[in-house]
Amino acid sequence: MSQADLFAMMPLLILAGGSVLVLLAGALRPGGYLYELAGALIAAALLWSLLLPAGAVMPGLSVTPFSRFFWVFLDSIGLVALLLAAGYNRRRGITGEEYPATLLFALAGMGAACTASDLLMLFLGLEAFTFAFYILVAIKRDSVKGGEAGLKYLLNGTLSAAIMGMGMALLYAATGTLKLSGLASAANHPEALFLGGAGLVLLGMAFKLSLAPAHLWTADVYQGAPAPVTALLSTASKGASLAAMLLLLPLFGAWHGLRDLLWALALFSMLAGNFAALRQSSLKRMLAWSSVGQMGYVALALVAAPSGGLRAAVFYIVIYATAGLAAFGALSALSDRFEPDRLDDYRGLGYRCPLAGIALAVAMFSLAGIPPTAGFIGKFGVFNAALRQGETTLAIIGILAALVAVFFYLRVVVMLYMKPAGDSNQLRSPGFSEIIALAVPTAATLLLGVHPQPLLDLLAKILT
Repeated sequence: MSQADLFAMMPLLILAGGSVLVLLAGALRPGGYLYELAGALIAAALLWSLLLPAGAVMPGLSVTPFSRFFWVFLDSIGLVALLLAAGYNRRRGITGEEYPATLLFALAGMGAACTASDLLMLFLGLEAFTFAFYILVAIKRDSVKGGEAGLKYLLNGTLSAAIMGMGMALLYAATGTLKLSGLASAANHPEALFLGGAGLVLLGMAFKLSLAPAHLWTADVYQGAPAPVTALLSTASKGASLAAMLLLLPLFGAWHGLRDLLWALALFSMLAGNFAALRQSSLKRMLAWSSVGQMGYVALALVAAPSGGLRAAVFYIVIYATAGLAAFGALSALSDRFEPDRLDDYRGLGYRCPLAGIALAVAMFSLAGIPPTAGFIGKFGVFNAALRQGETTLAIIGILAALVAVFFYLRVVVMLYMKPAGDSNQLRSPGFSEIIALAVPTAATLLLGVHPQPLLDLLAKILT
């Protein structure tokens, strides 16, 4: 490996090495400065990703414009999530170096998954950040819900890893190679063993993306995890999983059964997620079930891949991440001794905590697909690609499911601005770092809603 290759891989090395550094620094001198150190390391990796050209090749890894885009995207989410966690963890008694160190390790795993050029590194990257989330979900040791959520995520994640590992083993047995390029060539004339492996890998990826029927862990894990962890899990992990899915798509080649499986995943996810969200009185559980529906739209875009669906899918995951960060960020910033998770806790919040109210309202409008937020552009792109591909039935079902979703998203806005506050609703105001963490995704949601073309042009370049 040349020096240039080493420099191009430096963002991953900064994050992985930084995780060890934060652990050692915390053992020598515990304190809140560890969050600042972790933030500086993420910022350094982010800047390095922006400034250095692509082109490095290592065993199992290849830096491309595609991977660099996702590095920037995921590190930006990680930085916002760290800003939310610093104050939240202090107020909730989550101390120690484990949190910032594990967050850095998760970002390193996500970066590796986006940069993989063979199945082994892809699997290691996916399971590295999933393993980090096992820890983060249950990071509050005295939380019964957190422990239960961590156990459920671990059990489901272990089963998913076993299924994906078996699928990759079958692909290797069928082709004799782990390289994605070699597998893509073999996909033009697939054998039964290859198809079986591809199906198992797709099922494993369905777990990562919370696609029905591999979605049942989502609501319990989202509710039991600390709010900043949920913010990271619901956005960054979905982005990294989509990147991995896009790397795997060429493997299926001429296998038309992939389209049928994705069609079914999209259909069940849109219906199950949106209709289950209607019944929720918990904000976290509502957002968890709605995320299943949101990932259904991403699967719909993948079904329409030949007609611009790939660009629509990546754009959608970006705008979903901005809205998710704003929504869970508002919950994190308002949390003190307890998390205001019930919808009734948000009565009159828009007047008592204006910034948090605006952030949450904009997030709800975007997730519902109401202009001028980015969610409208995202849904328009997905449904447009589906119609161009001839997937009229699935597109109509998706549009009807989106109309159903408008009800439960706008119910939150009604609570914010049209319901009187209860006497027991004592919520704190966001601090300075939390104001930044709320303002950035909220501004991005609005900006991408009125001026999405630069991002769409960039995606057209990196996805060719």
